[in-house]
Amino acid sequence: MSTEPIVQYVGFEAKALVREYRFKVREAGEDREFLLNIANEAFVSHRASYQDAPGICAVRLHVELAAFANHPPETQFEITGTELDTYREARAPKRGQVPWARKPQED
Repeated sequence: MSTEPIVQYVGFEAKALVREYRFKVREAGEDREFLLNIANEAFVSHRASYQDAPGICAVRLHVELAAFANHPPETQFEITGTELDTYREARAPKRGQVPWARKPQED
């Protein structure tokens, strides 16, 4: 049996200033709930997309779980601008790579 926790995205709630993303972490018969917030401004300014938001939050949650042996002292986290930038840069296509370009012909 695996000792790794199971992380499950449960959903989100749109609030006045943030979108609150809810995750459930299951480990050894114990369920814990975590809330991760992304400021609405991040979506308006296009620093985050609605489609990427659960993934951004999942990355942060996995970091917290790893740092505290799967038992972080906090259950609510704010996603920072730096985390948004890091996520976006890690998934940006590399310069000079065009996936639909023709392969060079060999002689």
